[in-house]
Amino acid sequence: MDWTAFSLSVKLAACTAAILLPAGIFIGRLFAWREFVGKSLFEAAFALPLVLPPTVLGYYLLAGMGGASTLGRWAEATFGHSLVFSFSGLLIASIIFNLPFAIQPVQRALESIPVNVRHAAACCGLSWWRTLWRIELPLAWPGILSALVMTFAHTLGEFGVVLMVGGSIPGETKTIAVSIYDRVQAFDTAAAGRMSAVLLLLSLGAISISYYATNRFKRRHA
Repeated sequence: MDWTAFSLSVKLAACTAAILLPAGIFIGRLFAWREFVGKSLFEAAFALPLVLPPTVLGYYLLAGMGGASTLGRWAEATFGHSLVFSFSGLLIASIIFNLPFAIQPVQRALESIPVNVRHAAACCGLSWWRTLWRIELPLAWPGILSALVMTFAHTLGEFGVVLMVGGSIPGETKTIAVSIYDRVQAFDTAAAGRMSAVLLLLSLGAISISYYATNRFKRRHA
């Protein structure tokens, strides 16, 4: 078992989820409650990682953050290192390819809240922040939990984008998924099987918790 790669994957997944959860709530709320010009285009753009092949998304991220790009040159001048083949670049890529997993469950949960609930909150003089905190988030928490779980689990198992942007640098960008690939390439199927089983059990456990909590919420409010 490659514990260094495993701990790096957990760190990446935790950082990605921590950043994307509040962003997913506010973007999901915007899409759920607001109508504006180009809304469908923005929704489609945020959903692109669901349908783009990971190598295509990885290529564009590599080109956009590489040393020849404006962002890449700025990062090197500011922080003294390149974004590609580094944990910081891997985190940026992880945030981008997990956007739909953080936004869509929250958006669907907020859309399920009756409009008259929000109108009643407005009539009571609640600000948008208090309405969000005291009414919308408690009612939408199954979707928020799903977003958190899906983002975390998807980050743990992502391979294509991670390999394109980060490569396979031990302790820096070599995640558990990349380590499994390396073990398979080296014909070490026993180690690859053990690490795959760990990922399988973690993913199954996380999704099971999400489903259990959601079903319990539905039963209590039926």
